[in-house]
Amino acid sequence: METTFKTLLVYFCIANLVVHAFEPVSTIIVIGATAFLGRTIYNYFHESCDPKWVQFNATGLQADLKSQLFGQHLASRIILKAVTGFMNINNPNKPLVLSLHGWTGTGKNLASKLIANNIYKEGMDSSFVHLFVSGLHFPDNDKVETYKSQLQHWIRGHVTNCAHSMFIFDEMDKMHPGLIDSIKPFVDYYDELDGVSHRKAIFIFLSNAGGESITHTTLDFWKSGKDREELELEDVEIALSLSVFNNKNSEYDVRSYLQGERVFFHGGRHVAPPCFCSSPERTNGFREIKPSLWHIVETEIGLFTNVS
Repeated sequence: METTFKTLLVYFCIANLVVHAFEPVSTIIVIGATAFLGRTIYNYFHESCDPKWVQFNATGLQADLKSQLFGQHLASRIILKAVTGFMNINNPNKPLVLSLHGWTGTGKNLASKLIANNIYKEGMDSSFVHLFVSGLHFPDNDKVETYKSQLQHWIRGHVTNCAHSMFIFDEMDKMHPGLIDSIKPFVDYYDELDGVSHRKAIFIFLSNAGGESITHTTLDFWKSGKDREELELEDVEIALSLSVFNNKNSEYDVRSYLQGERVFFHGGRHVAPPCFCSSPERTNGFREIKPSLWHIVETEIGLFTNVS
């Protein structure tokens, strides 16, 4: 940071000397060129909404999904197709909306991180990626009207700053229905809202809703001797549809079900072992897990052994 300011100071000092050596018309040209140079230098060192900082890497996303999102062939396929298709359109009709469903620990947050890492140079640390957790950011139902106003202002302001902004909403199944409704205009087919276009933005909704139905469907495949790779989107959609519209405890389900691409994350005994061992630093350098330890892990995170 200090080096950057010193560099800018040198350029402006040089510009000041040059300005006094020229006539008025030339002075205006020099000042304009110096200002442009200053902006270029600033954008080089500071994140800005241009291809240097915001650039989709389809090959990278495909590789990351394959190497890190274990056992989620449906989710990986849908995410890659949806994100690639959206990012390759210069002028989309509406924002990209991904609704990720599944139990805790199945990879929803990881998938969001992988998407961000392959669009923004700074990944989840990018100033264009915004994460909201219902229980943390919107804890008080008595303040819903305030939250609605703040959230809409936040979305509008950040999309104005960068059209390709990303908004991740976690715990959508716990979010107040009024707050969910306040988001809906931004993800619909509008050219502009209050003079701002949101069509290049990305909205990712994470929810535990439907997780039990998804897991039971996967369990049925396992019991019938079928391989998990045989599980197709329509198999899960039928089960989730019934769960969504019969669940009177989650307003998010009915409101969001038709919003965008639905992505399903299912659990299973053969998903967690590679995930658990994928990073040496997570297991103190050891790749092997004793059966007794694995039994504790699968019991605690509620895999198939606990599904009846």
